[in-house]
Amino acid sequence: AGAAGAAGVAAVAFTPTAQAGDLKAEVGTTAYKKIVFPILSLINPETTHNLSVQACALGITPIDRVPDNKLLHTTVFGRTFTNPLGLAAGWDKQGEAVTGALAMGFSHLEVGSITPLPQPGNPKPRMFRLVDDGGVINRYGFNSDGAEVVYENLKKWRASSNGKRGVLGVNLGKNKEGDAIKDFTYGVEKFGDLADYMVINVSSPNTPGLRSLQKQGELLKLLSAVVKARDKSHPGVPLLVKIAPDLTDDDLVDICKVVSKVGIQGMIVSNTTNARPHTLKDSTNVKGEMGGLSGLPLKDMSTEVLKKVYVLTSGKVPLIGVGGVGTGADAYEKIRAGASLVQMYTRLAYEGPYAVRKIKTDLEYLIKRDGYADIKEVIGIDAKAQFPGPPKSSWW
Repeated sequence: AGAAGAAGVAAVAFTPTAQAGDLKAEVGTTAYKKIVFPILSLINPETTHNLSVQACALGITPIDRVPDNKLLHTTVFGRTFTNPLGLAAGWDKQGEAVTGALAMGFSHLEVGSITPLPQPGNPKPRMFRLVDDGGVINRYGFNSDGAEVVYENLKKWRASSNGKRGVLGVNLGKNKEGDAIKDFTYGVEKFGDLADYMVINVSSPNTPGLRSLQKQGELLKLLSAVVKARDKSHPGVPLLVKIAPDLTDDDLVDICKVVSKVGIQGMIVSNTTNARPHTLKDSTNVKGEMGGLSGLPLKDMSTEVLKKVYVLTSGKVPLIGVGGVGTGADAYEKIRAGASLVQMYTRLAYEGPYAVRKIKTDLEYLIKRDGYADIKEVIGIDAKAQFPGPPKSSWW
């Protein structure tokens, strides 16, 4: 009987059918929340973050063997994605766990942020859980092994048998004491031959002066330079810009003007927030810590910004929705708000690695339930209803 039971579990674990995959995801998520996370929550959050990356690099993570339903397939900025869900930048900062992350079922992984030179980031402790809120505050400060090390990691992955699986994004940052234009153009020139798309990250709250690069004049100067560098060194590789959720409406208008003028291929909405919503329970008394707040408390704020950006760009600039995604309903909400793709990070720690499969299954169900044929029919529905366009012609 024991052997038969073990064989049954093995069959569920390795049979690539939707039913088996969904069962594994349901059981795995429940076990993670009830057993694994309570143990991990007793350990320093940065330590558990590093352990999760190393486990993934060693292949000690779930594998989603079920092919994604064609209803979830999509093409964005010329790249094909088997589903819209990706793992956001900040998780695999050094490009160590690309194969394992994609094997969990993500269609894409964004590595970074990567700085030209190695830097340790801010002093520890620099990551704090808000367990009751499903959130995290971090002030990592672009801790990076540097471009040379990460480049070699990604080069090795590209040369492996897994190097063609999924879509690889490279998120670029600047050194704390670096020159923004020099650092970002260096990153573009360095990683353009390995990346499927590259991201100019001007929105981390943990690098002094970085967010000021979102101001219209500074952003125009910076993005013009990186586009020129890209066109010269790696033409055709999409360039995206990642923005903060704390921007005013006027700031959003200015940024969208620049993006359209320069010809950036996409935007990521959004990074972490400096805000501390009054709804935070904060039973661990850490909300006063400096740094960016992410996870569930960020979800509604980032979704509202996403809707505005979608309308301001008339739906012509592909958007990646980030902030508080942990369920299929969350992903669906981001897509309805204007996202062509969705990324998660913080809530992966709370929901567990089996949540990737669960999110995709639930997203597929929601699209079918509402009578849509594919993702593209859903993009921006709520944004257009809440903010009827077109934008004022004076903005452009």
